[in-house]
Amino acid sequence: MPERSAPIVGVPLNATARVAPPPTHGIAPVNTPHSSRQDIYYWKCDRPAAFHGTAQGAARAAQPETVARVRDLLTRHLGQAPAALRDGGGQGNHATFVADVAGRSYFVRIEDGPEQDDYMTVESEVMARVRALGVPTPQLFATDATRREVPFAWQIMELVAEPDLNRLFKAGTLDTDRVAEQLGRLIATWQAVPVEGFGPFEVGRVGTDRTLRGLHSSYTGYFFTRLDAHLAFLVDREFLAPARATEIRAGIETHHSLLDLSAGCLVHKDIALWNVLGTVDKITAVIDWDDCIAGDPMDDLALLGCFHNGAFLRRAFTGYAAVRALPDNHVARFWLHLLRNMIFKAVIRVGAGYFKLDGEFFLIGAAGTGSSLREQTQSRIDAALRGLRENRDPFTL
Repeated sequence: MPERSAPIVGVPLNATARVAPPPTHGIAPVNTPHSSRQDIYYWKCDRPAAFHGTAQGAARAAQPETVARVRDLLTRHLGQAPAALRDGGGQGNHATFVADVAGRSYFVRIEDGPEQDDYMTVESEVMARVRALGVPTPQLFATDATRREVPFAWQIMELVAEPDLNRLFKAGTLDTDRVAEQLGRLIATWQAVPVEGFGPFEVGRVGTDRTLRGLHSSYTGYFFTRLDAHLAFLVDREFLAPARATEIRAGIETHHSLLDLSAGCLVHKDIALWNVLGTVDKITAVIDWDDCIAGDPMDDLALLGCFHNGAFLRRAFTGYAAVRALPDNHVARFWLHLLRNMIFKAVIRVGAGYFKLDGEFFLIGAAGTGSSLREQTQSRIDAALRGLRENRDPFTL
C-alpha cells in the first residue's frame, strides 16, 4: 500500500517486447505491447495477466530470490546494505518492502508481472508533478522500469510514518468530515497538472519529453474500452443477470453525449482511503498513482462514491468547489462515472475472489464478510444506474 515521490532517476524505455498472455480467468486477453495501455481500461483486470498480484495471505509472500534482488538493489542505490528488510504489508497488486538503511527507513515497491509493464515511469513523473503543486506524496528517490538491473520495475521512496486512512476509518477514529473536505481540495488541485489526450498515458512520451499524453484521441474511446468485455464477464460469472447488463449498457449509451470532452484532466483513478496516508484529521500523503489517466473531472469524486455515503461526498464536493468550479452537468457525470467504476471494480472483485474473504481484507468493513461486499457492490451499481436515470442528488447515496 504505501507509495512515495519527487525528482526521479530518468529511465530509457523498451517499447517493443511482447509476452504471450497467460490464463485470464474468463476475461478475454488483450494483446498489447507492454509499454502501451491502449486497450486497457483498468490495469488490474484488463492486463494480459489478469488479476496478477491480487492473491492475499501467505500467497503474497515474496520468493527468496526476489528478496535477495531487492536487497542487492538497495545496496547499490543507497550505498549500504539494509540492516533489515521486511514485507511492506501491501494488499494491492504490487510486492512491497520496508528497508532500514543507515538509520533511515525506505519503502520499496516492485511490479513483477509477466507483461514487463513500465507504467511506473508515468507514475513517478505524475508523483513529481502533483508534489510540485502541493499535493503531499512520499519523496521518491529512484525508479527504474527498464528491467536492465533486475527482472522487475521498482521504486525506492521514503517511508511515510502514518497509516493508511482506511485503517482509521474501519476503527471508527477517522474525522471523516475534515478528511473528505481535504481530499476534495486535493483532487481539484492535481487536476491543474497539464495533460493531453485521454486515457492511460503514453510511456514513451514521458521518457523522452515528460509530456503526459493520453493514448486515446477521444474520451468516449477510452470510456468504452473493454466495457462490453467487463459486462460479459460479470454475466458469465453470474454476478449480473443478462437483462441487467443490457439495462446498464443502454443507460450508459443514453448519456453518451456527456463523454464529449474537449480536454481531459489528471485523474488518480484509484483514489480511496487505503491510498491516502495520514492522522485522524489530516492527510499526509496520497499514494498509488499507477492507474492515473487523462479523464473527466468528476471521475475521482465518483470513485469516492464507490465506497462512501452522501455525507462524505458532500464534504468532498465542498472541498473541491473551494479550489475549482464543478463542471457542467456534474451530477449526471458523477453517476455515469460511478456506474463505470463500479463495473470494473466488480470485475476485479469477482475475478480475484474478494467475495470469499473476511473483514481482515481492506475492502471489507470491520464486521463485514465477502457476502456483504458482494451485496454492497451490487447495491452501488443499482444506485448509480438509478441516479443516472433520475438525475438524483449525489448526496442521497
